[in-house]
This record gives sequence, C-alpha cells and structure tokens, in this order.
Amino acid sequence: MQTLKDKVIIVTGASSGIGLASARQFGSEGAKVVMAARSYEKLLALAPSVAPPERVLCVKCDVTREEDCRALVEATVSRFGRIDILVNNAGISMRAMFRDLDLKVLHALMDVNFWGTVNCTKFALPYLLATKGTVAGVISIAGYSPLPARTGYSASKYAVRGFLESLRIEHLKDGLNVLVFAPGYTASNVRNAALTADGTEQGETPLDEGRLMSAETCAKYLSRSLKRRQSKRILTLLGRATVRAHNMFPVLLDRLTYLYIAREQGSPFK
Repeated sequence: MQTLKDKVIIVTGASSGIGLASARQFGSEGAKVVMAARSYEKLLALAPSVAPPERVLCVKCDVTREEDCRALVEATVSRFGRIDILVNNAGISMRAMFRDLDLKVLHALMDVNFWGTVNCTKFALPYLLATKGTVAGVISIAGYSPLPARTGYSASKYAVRGFLESLRIEHLKDGLNVLVFAPGYTASNVRNAALTADGTEQGETPLDEGRLMSAETCAKYLSRSLKRRQSKRILTLLGRATVRAHNMFPVLLDRLTYLYIAREQGSPFK
C-alpha cells in the first residue's frame, strides 16, 4: 500500500460534504491538498482545518468552465510542481419526475457532474501521466443501478463511469490509475441542494441523515482506495447488493427500487 504523504492531490467540490472530509483526511496524512470550489471565501475559511498553509492551496473553480479547470491545474503545478491525484468530486443532485422536469435541470446535472469531470481530467492528464498518478471519480450507486426521480443524476453518474473506465483502458500501459469510487447514501448537503423540477433547490432532505454513512467515514475509504490504487470501490453492503442484483435480477430490482423510492418522505411518485 502506498502512502499519501507529500502527494499533491486536487479535490473538486472541496467546500462541503465528501469533498471537504476528503481534503481533511488527505491533509491529516501529510498530503499537499488543493481545494477547489466555486465558494472561494468558504475555502479560505476551511483551509486551516485541512493542512498547514504551506501544504494547502485554495482555488476558485467552477468545473463547468473549461478555463477555470485549466487555471486550477496551472495554479496547482505553479505552487507544487506536479499533480499526483485528481479527485473529481464536485457534483449536484436532483429529485423530480422526468415528465415534470425542465430540461435545464438535466443540462445542469450533466454540466457539473459529467463535464466537470471531463474538463478537470483533460487538463490534469499530462501531469498525472508524468507522475503515473491517479484520476478518481466520485460517482454513486446510481451510476451502476438506475434511480427513479433522479434521471439526470443517474444518467450523469453512468456517464462519468463510462468515461473513466474507457480512459483506464486507453492508458492501460501508461501507469495511470483510474478509480471509480461509488459511495452509497452519505450524510451531506447534496440532498438539501438537490434541484427540483423547475431548477430551484429542494431545501430539505427526504432521508434521515443521521442514519447514513458520515462523510468522514467515506473519506477514509477513499483514502484507502487511493493508497491501494484500486480501480473500483463500491461502498456499503446495500450498495454492493444493489449492483449485484441489478446485474443478476434486473426486473426484480426495478420493482424493489420503485417501492423504496415510493416510501420516501414527499416521494415524487405520490
């Protein structure tokens, strides 16, 4: 198992949730952490909890903008001289029936979740190839098994998985590691900020966040997967069972998934 000490790691979506927890985890292991998010002032306020000033860099970055992603990579290399790991974590969710959905919501989901991953990876790739580093994508079980009332979210996570797995094969002989990291339900702000049918934020979560895996626990699993240079990690027993059932018993899983979502608080099915 490798160590993260002195590795240069970019984390997108680092201002909250899994991104912030991961930045803190990497910092605690001695990594040089680059925190990227749209909320630059928030990053600056959080940076002291991640690493000492000489080992952390905050960069304002909207991953939907190619020029921001290029600037993120350039700032990282200017400060630390290389890139060892890119964690594509920035993402947004949604909750609405497709029939009711304004298509701008799907465009927003794809722009952040899919194109954000593509943009950052494109500009970081030459440096990751030079260090034989790792590009990671934080997806979801919804990137393996479809999730109703989250059509745009599930589609974007499927797209990220397809992109990263294809990239892995392209560079099979180059020493590049590609990790597809799929947490199950994790306590975070993502459901509060999930977009509704008209593109406004949901403002509340339909789940009992206290019963979900913490972002800190998720970050520990991510750190372990990076140190082991794994190509795939699916978290939680339920997550692994869902992926297996999707492959082996798809019709049964469709029915079970429908019933599960129908029982959600304020379910769009009702």
